[in-house]
Amino acid sequence: MGFIARSEKKKEASIGSKAVGCVCAVGVGFCLVFLSLPVTVSPASSGDQATSLHHSHPFAGCAREGRRHRPRWHPKPTTKPWQWQLQGKINTQVRACVYDVDGFETPKRTVALLHRKHVKVVCYLDVGSWESYRPDRSEFPRSVIGRRYEGFPDERWLDIAHFHRFEKPLKQRFNMCARKHFDAVEPDNIQGWEKENHTGFKTTRQDQLRFNRWVARQVHGRGMSVALKNDGRQADQLIHLFDFAIVEQCFQYHECGYYRTFTRHNKAVFETEYEQQPRQYCKTAVSLHFSALHKSYDLFAKPWRPCRYVG
Repeated sequence: MGFIARSEKKKEASIGSKAVGCVCAVGVGFCLVFLSLPVTVSPASSGDQATSLHHSHPFAGCAREGRRHRPRWHPKPTTKPWQWQLQGKINTQVRACVYDVDGFETPKRTVALLHRKHVKVVCYLDVGSWESYRPDRSEFPRSVIGRRYEGFPDERWLDIAHFHRFEKPLKQRFNMCARKHFDAVEPDNIQGWEKENHTGFKTTRQDQLRFNRWVARQVHGRGMSVALKNDGRQADQLIHLFDFAIVEQCFQYHECGYYRTFTRHNKAVFETEYEQQPRQYCKTAVSLHFSALHKSYDLFAKPWRPCRYVG
């Protein structure tokens, strides 16, 4: 894949920015009413995959959502598991109703296979930084390529204040996701304006808002939903354009409070922790109605340890 993990970036960018309230877990908007039972981490079978205690078929809950036909996917708050895999061959047997996978590396046939299981599939794309290993790397002008992304020698920040200079390759990336029939897009690195990120450009809060809104409209215009990724400090200003949130380590860095605006607006929050153990955050995640997940930084299929109800 050419990269190790997005979470390392979050770790660098989030120190020193603490939000009021701390809760995090992700949410998908389409699984049953939950029983008010004690929360725990899903028991693992075959290493890490949770065993469903509610349905004989592992994707039965997803099928119910799949029967609802809407112009665009609108995931509602949930504590049901999700899966995030950016490296390795996609494991389509993980019992989650939402998968987030790399847009370039994941073939259309894999998306189709997941759709047959009534799983919603999110297209991971980098939109705020340049990656030297992508096939469209030469389409980004040198003038918009900034400093190296700390910890990622193959990536550099982009000058999003002048995003129209590289909107063509971004539009092509959105088109790629649409052609593969993804349900949504996860646009990464859309928080370069934060002072913790040394981009090489004087990016303002307004620059970032303008770019993020443009990204959301481009994705919506192609019939897909869009996630707000890690730009929690601007969540209140962006809530009406973004359909759900994908968050890293908000429990560890006490930033989950930023994303409660999504659940208040009946939108899902999908959250991942890498260093904290599920026992440290799962009860809080469920109380916030976040769908939380424990993964390793490299984001292979496993480990996969979701928070969920057991009953």
